[in-house]
Amino acid sequence: MPEHTTTSPLPVTVIGGYLGAGKTTLINHLLNNANGMRLAILVNDFGDLAIDAALIESQEGDVISLSGGCICCSYGNDLQAALMDTNKMPDPPDHVVIESSGVALPGAIGSALTLIRAMRLHGIVTLADVSTLQQHATDKYLADTIERQLRDADIIVLNKSDLVCASEIDAVTTWVTTINANARVVPTTYATIANMVVLDEQPQTSADEQSPLALNQQPQNAVRQNNDNHTQHFKTIKLAATQPVDSAKLATALASDKCGLLRAKGFVQNQSGNLHTIQVVGRRWAVTDAPTGVDCGLVCIGRDGQWQIEEIIAGFDGISIA
Repeated sequence: MPEHTTTSPLPVTVIGGYLGAGKTTLINHLLNNANGMRLAILVNDFGDLAIDAALIESQEGDVISLSGGCICCSYGNDLQAALMDTNKMPDPPDHVVIESSGVALPGAIGSALTLIRAMRLHGIVTLADVSTLQQHATDKYLADTIERQLRDADIIVLNKSDLVCASEIDAVTTWVTTINANARVVPTTYATIANMVVLDEQPQTSADEQSPLALNQQPQNAVRQNNDNHTQHFKTIKLAATQPVDSAKLATALASDKCGLLRAKGFVQNQSGNLHTIQVVGRRWAVTDAPTGVDCGLVCIGRDGQWQIEEIIAGFDGISIA
């Protein structure tokens, strides 16, 4: 559901998915590529999350201190209290990631965030093992949970894509869209996806930067073979914003099915002269007050050939591909 706010609460991403889908792998990837971003990872039980040992600096009670100013906290049965404690830290994190249990419904967690004014739901990312997803979805004990996890998502990550052929990925993608037609579907291996797709990461604006997506990179300790039959091509486009624009209207357009973006973030000036931050995660969007001193422009990420940004921005004066 779209959201439109004017404050800057702490962004929260909920990561869901059934057991073995790759949630821990994704979290370790986010931490290993935080690049100075301070992340707070909230988990129900430390025993369910195997954080890379090289990232751990110390542990005291229910808090693990990680490298780069990141932390991992166990929330047990009181997630709301853990979120409030995180927000009250002397040096609060830049972003909170909640790793839900394999049988939890990420949408319920996202709904609970609406009770905490100091936080906002950045997005729900549901991981699924593409090689077993449809089989599990026919199990009478698992089907309802798995379908609801998929239905809750803004972005569905079809993980372990190297274990199946391209036609199977296409078939599962088609099936998933019958459950959640609004979500963006991303095939990956080893849950490797650019942090900017999942987190409220500041977009880079260097003219010679490389694409921030590297979805087929394989960790050094990988034991599976990459069949290269699942390779997905992603594209990053930078938009210049040289004239004032209706921020909410632009955000709505970028989050539309017609546009088909995975992620967008940037800064624009509205008709009143105020600077706004635009955030898009799948079909979810938010407009907040921008920090001072930022340059106008946006970074957009999508799957190559599956988005129509040129047609979208044609309706906005002053918005063009940089």
